[in-house]
Amino acid sequence: MSDARATTARMTVLLTTAVLALTACGGAEQPPAASSDATAASTGSARPSTTTAASPEATGATATALPETISFSARTIDGATFAGSSLAGKPAVLWFWAAWCSRCRGVADEVAAVQRDNAGRVNLVGVAGLGSGDAAMRRFARDTGIEGFPNLADDDGQVWRRFKVTAQEQYVLLDSAGAVVYSGPLPQAELRKRIAGLK
Repeated sequence: MSDARATTARMTVLLTTAVLALTACGGAEQPPAASSDATAASTGSARPSTTTAASPEATGATATALPETISFSARTIDGATFAGSSLAGKPAVLWFWAAWCSRCRGVADEVAAVQRDNAGRVNLVGVAGLGSGDAAMRRFARDTGIEGFPNLADDDGQVWRRFKVTAQEQYVLLDSAGAVVYSGPLPQAELRKRIAGLK
């Protein structure tokens, strides 16, 4: 009888060990949870399309996977909500400016012309910040003629940090898959050249 008990005890230990091992293996293969906008923004993440998150704006039976770079929302200078997911499927140019920046004011007309010339093929979004203030952002947009495309009011720096931009009058260029292909300052002729090559 004691041999039967010993055998049963050994079997119980083996089964418990096997169940724990299988549980651990199964847990390791679980897909990681999609990161939240707040987490991505606080880490300044601007990773390409290999990391995806489900679009909160997706409707219908199937949610669309979005690149993390454009999985965000922000407020426009007019107080509307801007969804980064609206940039999906086309190349995009993000123009980072400040209302008090004379260099930004000097190129605003050309940036507006670039947007008009590429409107059907490329999304262009202005991102205002660096202590500009809401009233000054709106005045800048009105005075410089850049009201033809969305401009984000980003004085809290959420979008600036996401794309690791630290100074005004800079550009971030995204391809149609949402990958950052360029980040930094650009002369207007070079901006046009790079936009022409975006896919």
